Amino acid sequence: MCQNCVNNVFPDRGHTCLENGSYLMNFASCAQCNKKEMINIRNKEEREEEEEQVITYEHVCQNCDHVIAEHEYRFCVDDGYQEYQMTCLLCGSGEDSISILPDDPRKEMELF
Repeated sequence: MCQNCVNNVFPDRGHTCLENGSYLMNFASCAQCNKKEMINIRNKEEREEEEEQVITYEHVCQNCDHVIAEHEYRFCVDDGYQEYQMTCLLCGSGEDSISILPDDPRKEMELF
């Protein structure tokens, strides 16, 4: 991972969790070739770890193949909620939790 390629290291993305793609707004330029070309995805892997889906890949410079960042996305269903997590030097850190029920019990509790 290359901190010199990004504007902000691990920016807070709130509830945004990307399972593919790149956060181009945070890409400064490639520290190796000094160009701001498109970013390629390389070595994408999808696997299961203890009932959790894990997707990992590398963001690489289109021009020189320099590794800009390693991206990790996780998804699972836990106690009736879909749980999402993303960690990436380029794309940032984010997490979200969404009820699988039509009405989210957490939101109903907030009404009272």
